Amino acid sequence: MKYIMSIDQGTTGSTVLILDQGGSLVAEASHDYKQIYPKPGWVEHDPNDIWQSVTDSAIEALKKINAKPTDILTIGITNQRETVIAWRKSNSEILHNAIVWQCRRTSDMCQKLKPSWQNKIKNKTGLVLDPYFSGSKIRWLIENIKSVKTAMKDNDLAFGTIDTFILWKLTNGKSFATDVSNASRTMLMNLKTLSWDDELLKLFKVPKNCLPEIKSSAGFFGQVENIKFASNETSITGIAGDQQSALFGQACFKAGDSKCTFGTGSFILMNAGSQILKLRSKSKMLTTVAWQIKNEKPVYALEGGAFICGAAVQWLRDGLNLFEKSSDVEKLARTVENSNGVEFVPALTGLGAPHWDANARGEITGLTRGVTKAHIARATLEAMALQNAEILISMQKDLKKKIKSVKVDGGGSQNNLLMQIQSDYLQCEIVRPRQIETTGMGAAYLAGIGAGVWKNISDIQKIWQKDQSFSPKISKKDLAARFLKWDRAVKKAKT
Repeated sequence: MKYIMSIDQGTTGSTVLILDQGGSLVAEASHDYKQIYPKPGWVEHDPNDIWQSVTDSAIEALKKINAKPTDILTIGITNQRETVIAWRKSNSEILHNAIVWQCRRTSDMCQKLKPSWQNKIKNKTGLVLDPYFSGSKIRWLIENIKSVKTAMKDNDLAFGTIDTFILWKLTNGKSFATDVSNASRTMLMNLKTLSWDDELLKLFKVPKNCLPEIKSSAGFFGQVENIKFASNETSITGIAGDQQSALFGQACFKAGDSKCTFGTGSFILMNAGSQILKLRSKSKMLTTVAWQIKNEKPVYALEGGAFICGAAVQWLRDGLNLFEKSSDVEKLARTVENSNGVEFVPALTGLGAPHWDANARGEITGLTRGVTKAHIARATLEAMALQNAEILISMQKDLKKKIKSVKVDGGGSQNNLLMQIQSDYLQCEIVRPRQIETTGMGAAYLAGIGAGVWKNISDIQKIWQKDQSFSPKISKKDLAARFLKWDRAVKKAKT
């Protein structure tokens, strides 16, 4: 039997899924890797660690079903977005650690550019001028890293987001490409033309020949060459950024369909159809490319993200040692009925949508002698849900209509208490699928369409299945009081 492999390269680890041609998940394996914090607010990854985690996960997944590399028909890639790597084209030498999407080292650069460029960048790319995106990270590498400058002079420099780097490794340097969804997160691609924008390349000092070719999300990207977990007959036929991939994996194929992924950060995406360029968010939401299948029209999405979501639970676990496993947070939080006045604003790497404040910092307020670690755990879950509620409320204002349901995925979606709190704060139905690994599934589905295993999205719609739903239980009066407290806490974090 021939299988579809999906590489889900995330912020803290890599997961590899193997699907049969009926769309069922038959094997899964994950490996974490080291996080690097050179300075406060700086975040890096070693690209060799990333590739090793992908390789180890893929080999382990194959072993679980006694499959051989020759059994892999095609590969799909999904990835942490905005993170950037620089390497030499001639020998694949890595020139610096990956600069991660969470990294805030270019805050000052972005702040200086904002007065002149904020509106133009928003109009061209659908993004806000923020250190989150790739463009300023690439300029920082060009301006500060000698080996990058030298490679550029030698006309031997490659910049890529993680998808491009993995594709390069899979094909032994034969394919240098990205897809429209990842390219739309760089702050360098024009949303109208779906190509690199010359004016923005000049602003961020990026030579066009250092950047990969932009392709559709489902189609031929290249052929595997000399790797351990696939054969030279294996093709790569699907690529999408992690949040767009999750939207696809949740079968959100109609305009207005939305999903929230609970990962390191939390991200809400809403399918906006092919006419998103008519919509410009007035509440600082992002416009992004969701996907493009072969030569069809691109599908756009409205997006808002909170930089810290599951990472807040990891901080409680590793930084404060409140529990041993992240999943223990639900049990601890359930031992109390409320947060006892504690507010936690998890702005550990600044605030994302709708605030976009790179200088905001985390705050825990309302502490008294009666506060226990259970109250802090409860406040953390509430903060995760409140951040998402702010985003969806902003989207509803942009669209001028209320959202009736949101599909959820990611590790945090297994937390039933969090899902109920999220439903309460969003005042809509929360729907969890049977398969919560929707990010990896989305990449597999795109690869399957790209390879001809499935004809179109209607085939994918038949595969998706619901697990459980959650409905609001809180009154509107109590909800209004809750948001008032949250707003006050957020203002403190921003001062």
